[in-house]
Amino acid sequence: MNNQFLSLLGGLFSAGDSGAVQNREIQINPGSYDYQVYVPANIKNSRRLPVIVFLHGIRERGTGGFVPTEGGFGKIIRHYFSQVPAIILLPQCRPGKYWSDPVMDEMVIKALDQTIEEFDADEKRIYLTGVSMGGYGVWHFAAAYPEKFAALVSICGGSSLTTGDRFAPVAEKVGSTPAWLFHGADDPIVAVSESRQIVAALKAANGNVKYNEYAGVGHNVWLNVLAEKDLLPWLLQQSLK
Repeated sequence: MNNQFLSLLGGLFSAGDSGAVQNREIQINPGSYDYQVYVPANIKNSRRLPVIVFLHGIRERGTGGFVPTEGGFGKIIRHYFSQVPAIILLPQCRPGKYWSDPVMDEMVIKALDQTIEEFDADEKRIYLTGVSMGGYGVWHFAAAYPEKFAALVSICGGSSLTTGDRFAPVAEKVGSTPAWLFHGADDPIVAVSESRQIVAALKAANGNVKYNEYAGVGHNVWLNVLAEKDLLPWLLQQSLK
């Protein structure tokens, strides 16, 4: 796991020194899929907690979980996560797959439903976040399950649709779900036009959208997201009616 990705997790989810990243498994015929959850240390003393779903980028594809649970990196992760009053769901996309692939779609939704049930989480406060390939995943799931998420955060993402108008259909399904997008203006991996066109489509559909674009910044826009101190408070105050 690279230092930039650790920085992204830290920026999204603050800092502290407790809690645990735990491994879980979901059954999808004909096999099983691993995912991870971060569980705050004080969960037994908390009211029903929200769930933050984090969809990783293409480099973290694999099996067995992409977030270390032991050793130095595991300690860093726990340090970053522990001040967040939320369950953090960390599914892992299989090699050669994308979040919009049917089996990955099924895996994420079943893992989310299983997490909500296991921890008696607040179904009105389910938040969907993702970076790069995971940012594409945000728009796939937001459009496919428009009543499920209370807020969306897309970092250097884009539309997973491949034909026709790739943006208006997504915006129409997302509707008024609060969304905050981030993109570097000079991104050589995911064109900034992806986020720009999603934003334009959301505005045309009377959506609830915020957008930060950073001049001179490339694909590592998550380093700029670190400076957005209002992101986590904004996210956690959103709720389905």
